[in-house]
Amino acid sequence: MTHRYRVHVHYEDTDMGGIVYHANFLKFIERARSAWVRDLGVDQNAMRSAGTVFVVRRVEADFLAPARLDDVLEVETRTLSATGARLVMDQTVTCDGKPLFHAVVTIACLGAGGRPARLPAILAAHPPDTTRR
Repeated sequence: MTHRYRVHVHYEDTDMGGIVYHANFLKFIERARSAWVRDLGVDQNAMRSAGTVFVVRRVEADFLAPARLDDVLEVETRTLSATGARLVMDQTVTCDGKPLFHAVVTIACLGAGGRPARLPAILAAHPPDTTRR
């Protein structure tokens, strides 16, 4: 299953040339992952209150083309794999179907003292999306 999240590029997202500042792509994919988790019914505030949080362990990113002021972007998020405490996501940012940014992001679930903790059941049970774009 592919989750889709729309992002409108605002002035604050761009550099002086009107092009999206590179680090903002990481913000866009973070928002998309948060929306995907929320849409699955996972309450990250409740998780945090219970002592469990998600952290980014690894990001492998490719900047393919620029995004510009007023572009409407779509972030596609797919699960590549899920283990007990780790989730690997494939995320692509597109504009009008053209890929602009691609990342493979490894998320870990941590509990007390920063030790690995089990992913919420809905995420651990989420089947990988093996279809290719």
